[in-house]
Amino acid sequence: MRVVALEEHFSVPAVVRRIDPGAISRRGYQPRKAPPKGPNPLELLPEIGELRLKAMDEAGVTVQVLSGSGPGPDLVPGADGVAMARETNDHLATAIARHPDRFAGFATLPMQSPDACPAELSRAVKELHFLGALINGTTEGRFLDHASYDGLLAAAVELDVPIYIHPHLPPEPVRQAYYSGLSPGAGRVLQSAAWGWHSEVAIHVLRMVLAGSFDRHPKLKIIIGHMGEMLPVMLARIDAVSALETDHLKRSISRTILDQVWITTSGIFTEPPLLPALLTFGIDRIMFSVDYPYAPNAKGREFLNRISLSPADMAKLTHENADRLLKLKAGAPS
Repeated sequence: MRVVALEEHFSVPAVVRRIDPGAISRRGYQPRKAPPKGPNPLELLPEIGELRLKAMDEAGVTVQVLSGSGPGPDLVPGADGVAMARETNDHLATAIARHPDRFAGFATLPMQSPDACPAELSRAVKELHFLGALINGTTEGRFLDHASYDGLLAAAVELDVPIYIHPHLPPEPVRQAYYSGLSPGAGRVLQSAAWGWHSEVAIHVLRMVLAGSFDRHPKLKIIIGHMGEMLPVMLARIDAVSALETDHLKRSISRTILDQVWITTSGIFTEPPLLPALLTFGIDRIMFSVDYPYAPNAKGREFLNRISLSPADMAKLTHENADRLLKLKAGAPS
């Protein structure tokens, strides 16, 4: 069975080392504990070769669509950030060229230089043959609904590629208000993978709806991960309580999201979150992902082996939806 995973990460240590440590600290990065057994995900991030391919083969993952993991060029303003984004994308393109049937890419963008983002996205798609872009949450407190990013959204529409909104650490005021006063490890995980990441992406998408970003760009395609970042269980509630305050929109909030947002399973390997995702977004809008190396490919395979879907729906989940949305070549091994 052909399996495409599209929230899979890499890093370029040579680029990361050039980022101001102060900027990394201010953005909220903290030390994380390494697992007591097995490889450290942070040590696996830079490797795009035999170790990664072996892990993919063992779990039956055919293709990884790779994207940059932070800290990255989005922390760097001006010409340096633009140059680092280009270097990161060129590094990935070189790795993909070594295994073009196994790897594809999402562009890294210089998010602190919004005017430079459309050009780098265009270069990445037209010259490097990337499939879209992935952004890591907010930039200096700005969401994609900010006017400065309207050119980026327009470029994604013109190029007919999606933008993947990945979570990021919350801005400092949010960290202090919501996540301070806990032990360092507990605060770090609550503001990130245990809760904060997912609520932030949901807010990001909802802001784009309420700000009219999707109405201005009705052909814009957005991907979010982690089984819909809690939105599937909230769409009906959001519509019900928002109806009197959203007459400036062309569609209901839920209709807008269901028209223009796709979701992936990244990092979620239990059945309960899958059910509301299926009942709201439908099987045609859900795509398999692992979140490697932060989550092991083996868990993704165990999830696929355990869930009960018809063969036709399983094919949509594992590759057909991704192949269609990303215009992936179907000739990769299956």
